[in-house]
Amino acid sequence: MNFSSKLLEDAVNEFSKLPGVGKKTALRLVLHLLNKEQEEVNQFGNTLIKLKQQIKNCTICRNISDYDICEICTSQKRDKKTICVVEDTRDVMAIENTSQYFGVYHVLGGLISPMDGIGPADLFIDGLVMRVAKGEIQEVILALSPNMEGDTTLFYLFKKLKDFNIPITTIARGIAFGGELEYTDEITLGRSIITRVPYETAMMK
Repeated sequence: MNFSSKLLEDAVNEFSKLPGVGKKTALRLVLHLLNKEQEEVNQFGNTLIKLKQQIKNCTICRNISDYDICEICTSQKRDKKTICVVEDTRDVMAIENTSQYFGVYHVLGGLISPMDGIGPADLFIDGLVMRVAKGEIQEVILALSPNMEGDTTLFYLFKKLKDFNIPITTIARGIAFGGELEYTDEITLGRSIITRVPYETAMMK
């Protein structure tokens, strides 16, 4: 792709680093911004800078939040005795959109993937164990994507939590193996939460 401007080329290269954005899409976005008023472009840039500088991770569940403790963890309407374990914030949003879950969450920050050099120590697993060890949790739901990395993480978490003698469940497999939780439609995901099964039962299928 030939550019008439080094500034334009640099901007396109930065946009094309975003997931799912190729050079043509990046060029279209950059040209769109160039056609905007200076004030709008400034607001766009300042919003991203403010996001990066001020965004927090909830000190309890590690969900993305504007505050040290997120609104889900502080809500009096949530069932604090049920924890739903997910990979990242996108999965929290997907499950919340189903309006079928009323407990709290625990965000791991990824999945165990030896191929990518991601091990248990790279995830927020110790925090989950500490929450369960307090003795107030009555159920842990493992809501991870049904793929190889998700199943590896499920097995590891089950081994870490099984001695606490509380129900450890996993979402029903209405979701195809190899899929991603965040892309599952709300009805299927909602039903999978409602019809969750004991992890050991799921393993035998």
